[in-house]
Amino acid sequence: MITARLLGGLGNQMFQYATGRALALGRGTDLALDARETDAKGGHWRNGLDAFRIATVPPADLPPDRGRHPLRYGLWRATTRRLLRQEGPGYDPRIAAAPDGTYLHGYFQSERYFAAHADTIRAELSLAQALPPAAEAVAESIRSDRNAVSLHVRRGDYLTSGAYGACDAGYYARAVAALRSERPDLRVYAFSDDPAWVRENLTLDAPMEVIDLPGTGPEVDMTLMSLCRHHVIANSTFSWWGAWLNPRAEKRVIAPRIWFTDPAMTNPDLIPDDWVRV
Repeated sequence: MITARLLGGLGNQMFQYATGRALALGRGTDLALDARETDAKGGHWRNGLDAFRIATVPPADLPPDRGRHPLRYGLWRATTRRLLRQEGPGYDPRIAAAPDGTYLHGYFQSERYFAAHADTIRAELSLAQALPPAAEAVAESIRSDRNAVSLHVRRGDYLTSGAYGACDAGYYARAVAALRSERPDLRVYAFSDDPAWVRENLTLDAPMEVIDLPGTGPEVDMTLMSLCRHHVIANSTFSWWGAWLNPRAEKRVIAPRIWFTDPAMTNPDLIPDDWVRV
């Protein structure tokens, strides 16, 4: 059994699932998730993977809970051979060589960890239940639009984060212009945790519809984003997955050139080679 520790919001959890699942598939074993930390935090940080068709087994032989038993956890960490903690934010080649029985700890923000199993990962990170009626109506509109572009604006916690900053209106204008140079008849479907800001501040050289579906979970927005033909993502793992889950080889993905506001932070393996940064 491979065990992956869940940390962060839904996008980060998906990287952790995909990496653990790919490793488990390569070892011919099962994947378990340690969701104690995300479940304890709840809210935005809760375990959101149950909304998808994930393939996991119940965890066994978990380490001591770090929050409740820090001394026991420290002893376990100092003595165990099971723990494999990612080194640095980029791709860590030790992960692919990890044996059965490994406990994975990290963010694993690179498709290099699971690209060999991309079809399986995409299938398992599809919704376990049908879209609600209002979202299905949006999905039908997107499916019928051969030049549908998802555009994601993340604000919320990014407005006060020391590591990240919200992308400005100029970035989105440049990104859409880059896509329009090849597809002049595109239509933008905008998704955001602050739809009012999008309506008031984004003026694009393309028709735009702001998708606002109160009462639905983040997995619904992500699924609708993945149905679009092309993508403009924020510096967010959430919209990274909205673009990556689109399996079309001909898709175009525009990503921000600056991902972190903290110059000490960098991840050279985060953005796939065929995505464009502006």
